[in-house]
Amino acid sequence: MKRFTIMLTAVLSLILFACEGPPGPPGPPGFDGLDGLDGVNILGQIIEIEGSFTPQNDYTIFYEFPQTVEVFESDVVLVYILWEQTEDGNGEAVDIWRLLPQTRILNEGLLQYNYDHTFFDVSMFLESDFDLATLPPGDTQNQVFRIAILPADYVQSNDIDTSNLDAVMQQLQFPESQVEKHILD
Repeated sequence: MKRFTIMLTAVLSLILFACEGPPGPPGPPGFDGLDGLDGVNILGQIIEIEGSFTPQNDYTIFYEFPQTVEVFESDVVLVYILWEQTEDGNGEAVDIWRLLPQTRILNEGLLQYNYDHTFFDVSMFLESDFDLATLPPGDTQNQVFRIAILPADYVQSNDIDTSNLDAVMQQLQFPESQVEKHILD
């Protein structure tokens, strides 16, 4: 029994006194966890321009992207025209936007608002099967367009209704107050 008491005292002494003194060297580094998926950096941009289709500009409104707007060749560039306005329940104006191209059937024939783009610029233009000079000013003057520039990967990997400008702006979390507005001569 005496031997057991001496052994127990020795073990307890080692345990109690072994905790004193300077800290030992750090242990080996641990393993990192699995990497997560990279987030998506959405750099979508929406620009509003206003211009007029005239014989002098060959019924084309040309807009060159400023250096503050970065457009890649792979980006999706969509153009919407302010088609009309209506009122909400409070009597406030609500814009109705339509994705181009848009075709109108007139007494004179077919009129189409259309566009094309590069990663430097965008052109909105009129096409018709009649003389465009016969169009009334409401079809040509002070036309308002919104240009949405979206990363192609983002559009392909998300369920975005690109025909609806409001849905695009909501998906990008792009508030109305951030829309750049330009009036062209």
